[in-house]
Amino acid sequence: MRFIDGVAAFAILTAFAIPAEAQQSPQQGRQTPTQPAQQTQTQAQAPRAPEQVARPGGRLDIPQLALVKVADGFQDPTSVAAANDGSGRIFVTERVGRVRVVDKDGAVMKDPFLDLTKINPLGSDVQTGFVEQGLYSIVFDPRFRENGHFYVHYASLPFNGDNMVVRFTVDPANPNMVSAEQANRTAKVILRVEQPWYNHNGGQLAFGPKDGMLYIGIGDGGWEGDPLRAGQDLSTHLGKILRIDVANVPDDYPMPYRIPASNPFSQASKERLMQLFGITEQQFATIRTASLPEIWAYGLRNPYSFAFDQETGDLFIADVGQNHWEEINFQPASSTGGENYGWAAMQGSFCHPITGTLEQRDGRFVTQANCPVVGVLPAAEYPHENPYPGAQAVKQATGCSVQGMGVGNFQGRKVYLSGDWCSGRLWGLAWDQRAGRWQFAELAQTDLQFTSGGRGEDGTIYAVNCNCFYIGERGATQNPPGALWKIVPQDQVAQGAETARTRTRQD
Repeated sequence: MRFIDGVAAFAILTAFAIPAEAQQSPQQGRQTPTQPAQQTQTQAQAPRAPEQVARPGGRLDIPQLALVKVADGFQDPTSVAAANDGSGRIFVTERVGRVRVVDKDGAVMKDPFLDLTKINPLGSDVQTGFVEQGLYSIVFDPRFRENGHFYVHYASLPFNGDNMVVRFTVDPANPNMVSAEQANRTAKVILRVEQPWYNHNGGQLAFGPKDGMLYIGIGDGGWEGDPLRAGQDLSTHLGKILRIDVANVPDDYPMPYRIPASNPFSQASKERLMQLFGITEQQFATIRTASLPEIWAYGLRNPYSFAFDQETGDLFIADVGQNHWEEINFQPASSTGGENYGWAAMQGSFCHPITGTLEQRDGRFVTQANCPVVGVLPAAEYPHENPYPGAQAVKQATGCSVQGMGVGNFQGRKVYLSGDWCSGRLWGLAWDQRAGRWQFAELAQTDLQFTSGGRGEDGTIYAVNCNCFYIGERGATQNPPGALWKIVPQDQVAQGAETARTRTRQD
């Protein structure tokens, strides 16, 4: 479910769009002119030099955190979501293709909310043949209380593992379970993205809290090293975060979504007369004849999980790394899109592929002198046990696959939480206003294989873990069950509650 070497995983979150005026241009019938929503600004920004990228060892000034078990028995859980409908329910996606409901008291309902293994009379609709394939995420329409719409993102078995984003609708008479009949009756395919290989699929779905657009994470297509060079290729959806408008789309509209006019490449590939004179270089630079209008950001390896700060609109992207470094990218709410996060020219703040030995200065690995920075640097990064080829193993503050959880608020301090699939480390990332830079810290080391997380209706951040790995993988229904955990300050742990075991450096 999460992936070493930057392998992809599965997640659960989706987004829905706020109705926008529908106007069409002759060149782009799919476009919806929308004005970017007014946003609460923060002063956080992406680093401008490799030495500004945060590494483990920072200071966050927040309470000691604990992971409290909410429920268990999940088969390879991949993500967490809330309907935000006042019910307090938590929805956990399982790799096999089921969505389980945890009620406000922490009880797991017997019947799944959605079971994609039963909607196809020929068998499951979900491909789970490889550990990175399955049901990735679920997200609920911002107007779910009114329209009952929700979206799921999964690897399609009938389409040989292609990414499939589908909208379903709940029957008001049966709000805790969508039957196979109801699923087939209401299914609306939003997007299908062809996948050449079985890894690096991305998976996250989320609605922007300020613009109401649906954001979709798609990995670079897999194998290793981005053999398609998809990350930098604007003619493919692979290696990207997409942004589409799924609100107020008539049934007879030729597409299941519209292109927001504010997307950075919404007009870049439209047909036009060639003009050589009287055009500025800046205007020429906006022409991308093969670019896809759905693209919001690119240069990503496997954005399996990402999360918005629901108050500010800032976006944090956990991009699973390859052999040596994991990274977390930041996009401020003020962004107009179009960021290039560097893959596959970069791996964190380092050139890809890393060759030779990385020098250390004051205990910090330094980017090689002959490495030009391509794109936007990550806010934070951490190493694998071998930070470069042939390196002596590093034992502290390492991992193999970053899994995002969400932005929590701890005594007024906003912190983006993530975990590692291999090392069980819980990480915290926050902007230090006084220092004008990011702080990144290891908050705990657990025995858990984190696979993702999500935000509850009350703002609580949750995590899920599996008991799975590439080697020894038994299959989506045969691995030992995983669990759902809530992340809270240690002094708020109820008496008798079960908490995740944390390890000291000496364990």
